[in-house]
Amino acid sequence: MAICRCVTNRAVWFKSFTVHLCYKPIHAHYIHTRVCGSLSLKSYNLGLNRHKPFTSAIKSHASSRSSFFGHSLSWLQQSRSIVLSAPLSSTSPGNPNSGHGLYEVLADSAPVHLAENVLVTLQEATGLPWWANIICATIALRTVVTLPLSVYQMHILAKVEKLQPEIEQLTRRLRYEVSVYGKQHGWNDKVAKFHFTKNLRRIISDLYVRDNCHPFKASLIIWIQIPMWLFVSLALRKISFCTSASSGGEALHRQLEEGGALWFPDLTLPDATWILPVSLGLVNLLNLEIFALRKINLSKFQKILTNFIRMICILMVPVAASVPSSMALYWFSSSCVGLTHNLLLRSPTLRRIFKIPKLKSDSDTPYKDILSAFVSKYLQKK
Repeated sequence: MAICRCVTNRAVWFKSFTVHLCYKPIHAHYIHTRVCGSLSLKSYNLGLNRHKPFTSAIKSHASSRSSFFGHSLSWLQQSRSIVLSAPLSSTSPGNPNSGHGLYEVLADSAPVHLAENVLVTLQEATGLPWWANIICATIALRTVVTLPLSVYQMHILAKVEKLQPEIEQLTRRLRYEVSVYGKQHGWNDKVAKFHFTKNLRRIISDLYVRDNCHPFKASLIIWIQIPMWLFVSLALRKISFCTSASSGGEALHRQLEEGGALWFPDLTLPDATWILPVSLGLVNLLNLEIFALRKINLSKFQKILTNFIRMICILMVPVAASVPSSMALYWFSSSCVGLTHNLLLRSPTLRRIFKIPKLKSDSDTPYKDILSAFVSKYLQKK
């Protein structure tokens, strides 16, 4: 059996669902099934005992995951997990060396020392006060490291979205073939569904490999950004508590004591006014709501995930109020830069510059659409 999908002047054949490339005329745009002239599923390799049932609907899995996956990733980038933040406040300011176990291992790790050196070197090179140094370092790190990863993520998700019509066509054809073959061999609905979902999942995986766009690649930014955020936070905490391994640790501590501004003159103390923590929570919620306003039908699980991230954004407020202002300022600056990047990457001009494929779901007036959706959801009377 072979399933063929013509793409321009080439076709991709799935024989036992292994990808092969073959040349076909452009007019040969079809999907067909043939084994010795008769319809059959014998080459599907129906190993009942080797695979567990894949119970969710594959069509919904492929389309909803590709659209929501990128949005949830972006929300998670701004809404740091409370679990990651807990070790940062697990020791009291009066006893900064009371931490044990995982915190000590992380605090003495090479990436944290590197983050300390970067912060100190930048401050010595620029001569900026520490509050400005923290903001500039955040902008530089987010722009140099995470902005290219955000662009890469958009390229991956654009490819996944462009695959949806082909996946839908293969889904319809496979459902028909399973139905015919199941009737011939007396399958009940449960067995037919098992073979359908198992083989469609394999087809979708082959398509991702063919176009080099597995959705998991879109999560690369998380595996880079969250550790970077954690290492810089620990570096600032060590400097604030005068436990830095850098030479002149006490001098750095005194610089932070005098390196604040406005309502937080001492960066080694928590923000007693709660302005930075509350601002952090508002920016994270704003970033989350911007993506939640997109016109996509969320599943029950996706709605639960969205509400869970909202809860994390709120819980981050008291956490930020319990750590030194240097850390709260870094978290707030990082969230602001992330929000700015996410808004800029919606611009059609920038998307053309970064060669992000244009999709049907893209808007020519993204900012106007965001404002209209916000007014419609929150300001208009129902």
